[in-house]
Amino acid sequence: MEEYLQVVPSDLEIIKQDFEKKNLELEKKIEQLEEEKMHLRLDADVQKLEAEKLRKGKRKAEEDLNSLKADYKKIRMSMRTAGLGKTSEQWRQEVQEEKARAD
Repeated sequence: MEEYLQVVPSDLEIIKQDFEKKNLELEKKIEQLEEEKMHLRLDADVQKLEAEKLRKGKRKAEEDLNSLKADYKKIRMSMRTAGLGKTSEQWRQEVQEEKARAD
């Protein structure tokens, strides 16, 4: 009987082994989750950097566009002042008026 009791683990020993096995599995799972969390943080950091880069690019493009619009307005104003901003129809009419005056 003593031999049998020594070979067969007690219920407590079985529960302890199951607990240790489950604990080891959970520790591995925690390590995997922590590694995944780290990768996700790195991915998030990369996404934030890319988003910031795009925002800066957008701001620069908007500034350039506004500058071009201002330059365009200045050029149009200069062309009107110099008489160069006329349509072809306006030029034709002016030429006809000049011809009529000359005759």
